[in-house]
Amino acid sequence: MGNQDPQKRTALDESRGAAVSKEVPHAEKTSPFINLRPTGLKEYIGQAEVVKTLSIAIEAALKRGEPLDHVLFHAPPGLGKTTLAHIIAAEMGVNITVTSGPALEKGGDLLGILTHLEEGNLLFIDEIHRLPRVVEEFLYPAMEDFAVDFIFDKGVHARSHRYRLERFALVGATTRAGLLSAPLRERFGIVRNLDFYSDEDLVRIAKRSAALLDVKIDTDGAYEIACRSRGTPRIVNRLLKRVRDFTQVRADGVIRKETAMEALELEGVDGKGLTVLDRKFLKTIIEFYKGGPVGIEAIAATLQEESDSLVDIVEPYLLKIGLLTRTSSGRKATEQAYRHLGFSIQHGLFK
Repeated sequence: MGNQDPQKRTALDESRGAAVSKEVPHAEKTSPFINLRPTGLKEYIGQAEVVKTLSIAIEAALKRGEPLDHVLFHAPPGLGKTTLAHIIAAEMGVNITVTSGPALEKGGDLLGILTHLEEGNLLFIDEIHRLPRVVEEFLYPAMEDFAVDFIFDKGVHARSHRYRLERFALVGATTRAGLLSAPLRERFGIVRNLDFYSDEDLVRIAKRSAALLDVKIDTDGAYEIACRSRGTPRIVNRLLKRVRDFTQVRADGVIRKETAMEALELEGVDGKGLTVLDRKFLKTIIEFYKGGPVGIEAIAATLQEESDSLVDIVEPYLLKIGLLTRTSSGRKATEQAYRHLGFSIQHGLFK
C-alpha cells in the first residue's frame, strides 16, 4: 500500500481495534453448508437478470484490470446474497473479507479491515443497514476515493491524515433496503433486488444439492420439497437434509413424494410452506384481532417474538403468496388465509 510514516503506521495499527471479520480465499469451502453453494455464475440457478448483470460487470472489470464496482443486494433472508458475494470473489479471482453491520461498532473496527485489504479484494458487509452512523461515515470516502481520514492525538494537538487505501470492491447485503441512508445507497454502482425463486428453479436446486449430499431423489420428491420451501434456496437445503434423515431411517433411502410429505409434516411445514410460527402469526391476527388491521408490535407482543424477526422472516413470504396484506392501519389476514387455516368466514367480512 505504498510507504507510510512509521509513526503513523504504528498509531494506525493501534487504532484498528477488534473488528469482527474473516478473510476467506475465494476457493475455500469451510462447512457442509458452504459446500452446497454454487461456486461460479454458471452453476448458479435462478435470478437470471441479476446473474446476467453481474457476468457483464465482472467481465468488463477483468478486461480493464480494475476492481468491480460496489454492489448492493437487498432481499429477504436465504435468497443468495452471501452466495453471490462469494461467487463474485471467485469470478474475480480475489480474496473476500466477511463482516456484518452489527459487528462494526466503531470507526476503528472498519478502519482496521479497510487498511488490511489488498488491491482488488472484496469486502462483504452483511446486514449493512445496521451499520452505526459513525462507521457508515468512514465508508463514504473509502467507497468514493479509496481513502480514509485518520485523526492523530486529541484536542489542540489533533491533526488529520488522509490514508490511501488499495482499490477494493464493497458488496453490501440487506433485508431492509428502506433503512439504508440515501448517501450510502447512492454510492453503490450496482443495486439489485433478489426475488423469491420459482418452484422449477427450487426443484433444480434440490436435485443439485441431493447429488452433492449423495442421496437419491426423484422429480416428485424434489417438487414436494420445493413447493414447501417458501421460494428460498436456503430452506430447500435445510428441508432436504431433514427429509434425507427421515428417508434413511424410515424408508429405503430414496426421496419420493410420499416420504417427503411425511417428513415435512413431521417438521411442521404444511403444503404451502407455512411453518408453525407462520400459522401462529396468522391465527393471532384472526383470533385475537378479528382479522386485523393490527400493528406489528401488538402481534409481536402476543407471540412473544421480536418484531424485527417477524418483519424480516415471516411477513415477506406471507405477503408474496397473498395470505397477508399491510395497510396504513396495520396487518390484515386475507380471505385466502382464512380458508387455508380452516376458519369460517363471516358474511360481509371480505367484499
